Amino acid sequence: MILSGALGAASPATVSVSISSSLNSFRAQKRYGRGLTIAEFKCKLELVVGSPASCMDLELYTSDDKFVMKLDSDEALLGSYPIDDGCRIHVIDRSGARVGEYEDVSRVEKYEMSATDYEKRPDSVRSFLKRSKVGKFNEEEMLKKEAEQEQKLAEEKALAETISVGARCEVRVSGQPSKRGTVMFVGLAEFKPGYWIGIKYDEPLGKNNGSVNGKQYFECQPKYGAFVKPQYITVGDFPEEDYGLDDEM
Repeated sequence: MILSGALGAASPATVSVSISSSLNSFRAQKRYGRGLTIAEFKCKLELVVGSPASCMDLELYTSDDKFVMKLDSDEALLGSYPIDDGCRIHVIDRSGARVGEYEDVSRVEKYEMSATDYEKRPDSVRSFLKRSKVGKFNEEEMLKKEAEQEQKLAEEKALAETISVGARCEVRVSGQPSKRGTVMFVGLAEFKPGYWIGIKYDEPLGKNNGSVNGKQYFECQPKYGAFVKPQYITVGDFPEEDYGLDDEM
């Protein structure tokens, strides 16, 4: 049944509807011209739900999901049906596709280019970086960075060699209150590059129990352990301070 008089003189030229499909779980909010034929409308829906236009059955529902009627005349205008803003049009797929088939991107065949073919392309990002000598393709800049990293590592090593396991120390990091503890570890670590000093704080002011990423560097109670760069460590006669934490509940 088509209500040919439903459009009326005062009806807007477009209508905003919700699109759902028997193949997908999502809904899309779209606006369409009332002057489209149902056949033209189905072609536009192909891009929304993935079903072929020739394999679609359309159903019209109210804004509160009550079934109204089927949109079953391909020659009829969309506006000849009682469609208002907020209505839902449900697409039933008859192509034989599985539910969720168009949502599972793992089933989509992906094009992969070999590293050799990519290297030959003149219009790739890599080619542009090479021509512009940017980043790792700037040999002079890379050598400079390597030298800076080696210098930084040497400076950290020299500082670390002045710190002994078992020494009392104070950790002074800019913008943070100073904290006292005992040196428990000195050396290279797996979690980040460079030299690190493992500290067992006098109070639970740390971040771990002496382990990072499952590797135990030293033993202490949870929240008493921390790893700090050597430049923030001052070794000396630092007796334990009373932070008053034992008085708190």
